[in-house]
Amino acid sequence: MWAILGLVLLADALDVIDATITNIAAPTIASDLNGGESLIKWLGPAYMLAMGVLLVVGGRLGDKFGQRRLFLIGITGFTLASAVAGFSPDPTLLIAARVVQGAFGALLIPQGMAIMTKAFSRDMLAKAFGLFGPVLGLSSIGGPILAGFIISADLFGLSWRPIFLANVILGGIGLVLAVKLLPRDDGDRSTVIDGWGSGLLAAAMFGLLYGLIDGSTNGWTTIPVATITVGIVALAAFAYRQRTAADPLITPSLLKNRGFTSGMLVGLVVFAAGTGLIFVLSLFLQEGLHASARDASLSLLPLTVGTIAAAFAAMGGLVAKLGRRLVVIGLLVTLAGCAWVLALITNSGTDLSLWSLAPAFFVIGVGIGLSFATIPAVALGDAKPDEAGSASGSLSSIQQLASAIGSAAVTSTFFHAAPAGLDHAMKLTLIVVLAATVLSLPVVALMPHKAPSD
Repeated sequence: MWAILGLVLLADALDVIDATITNIAAPTIASDLNGGESLIKWLGPAYMLAMGVLLVVGGRLGDKFGQRRLFLIGITGFTLASAVAGFSPDPTLLIAARVVQGAFGALLIPQGMAIMTKAFSRDMLAKAFGLFGPVLGLSSIGGPILAGFIISADLFGLSWRPIFLANVILGGIGLVLAVKLLPRDDGDRSTVIDGWGSGLLAAAMFGLLYGLIDGSTNGWTTIPVATITVGIVALAAFAYRQRTAADPLITPSLLKNRGFTSGMLVGLVVFAAGTGLIFVLSLFLQEGLHASARDASLSLLPLTVGTIAAAFAAMGGLVAKLGRRLVVIGLLVTLAGCAWVLALITNSGTDLSLWSLAPAFFVIGVGIGLSFATIPAVALGDAKPDEAGSASGSLSSIQQLASAIGSAAVTSTFFHAAPAGLDHAMKLTLIVVLAATVLSLPVVALMPHKAPSD
């Protein structure tokens, strides 16, 4: 049982690391491959887009064909895609590899929880879940720091490539362990998968993301406008499909639940703004303050530590006591931290020392940690027991999709303003994040008062 838990934690850690390493590595990769700002905008969102679109489908495929089979397929595909990413000679192949990484990650990640639920006793499950927070927290800290040190060390003259190639070793170990350890199961072939819904969601998100990135990079010509239009139409068709399909990705009753839909809207804005802000702060540190990849990763450490500490505090009892009030507190703390950084840049421009930003970064991290951990928990407050699985999966997908759209949108804001100076670009980005956060505050009042007791 402990060996299976270690394997599941390894898979989840790989996902967290790969979702965060490009925060630090993007400028170096873009420079090496001559990818420019377009590559920087795509590196993170490509992974998160595929993960978000296919996450719920991955869980259903595991139910249908067996969790062991899907785990093996997922970790094999993820490992091979990591090798392709590490050896990519041009931006196009690298972005394609990132999409494939996210897609196979979406097949891999849901299986771990399902395997544990079937194989573990209730006491063992409680111990297992207690380890997820620390391991994933350390992964979110270690991923960017490891990327920064690897890039600065320039191992074997490979620059950024080992950050992906390391997955080949870890994924290979995971594959061998999975073959030996995971229990066999045949799945339930009667499980229905909404292929049309999944396709419409993929078309909607890709259309919106491609249009946003292409339009902000190359100008708002016919192509980006058309793709955004297609994305909006596909999104409307997806919403209609969820109301009419026999077995939709999102349980229809959830869409009528005001508390849940309000939580999804707040999450969409907050996840997008927070993820995008962290990415742009890394760009500003490296491009504006001329920090090395290693120094930038260490400078963002207070933010990451604040995020993890606040998330632990929230899930350790605060969310049960405060409910949606904790969401408000998190958003207000985020506002305070962003305003602090804005004041520092307004007064000093790009003459800031990295250490002077550390306290403000920690405050932003605390706000993000409280918000990110609390919004999904509170959004489930009014969900019925038979809706809990669909609601949880939907919120996980929303977080990934919002992160993809947010990274692209906030990064586009930064680059659009960059010709006037990177300090100006950072200030404008902070103002956009502040505005988005303020606008989400009234919607919090529509969320459930409390998180579920269990």
